[in-house]
Amino acid sequence: MSDLSRIIAIIALIVVTVILIRGLKSFFLGSNIDDKRKSNKLMQLRVIAQFVAIVILMTLFYFYKN
Repeated sequence: MSDLSRIIAIIALIVVTVILIRGLKSFFLGSNIDDKRKSNKLMQLRVIAQFVAIVILMTLFYFYKN
């Protein structure tokens, strides 16, 4: 894989990790219902980000397989 491909893959994984950490932090530290809703929205966003990351990784593997 080229360096650009690796950077794209790493960025996609970092985005998913950051969203996961923010969602869990909001869930555990939030005391009111608005914090719980925010946590739920972040977890929904995480699922979408995971899907995008998997599509990116599979596309990169498809084009760079030997």
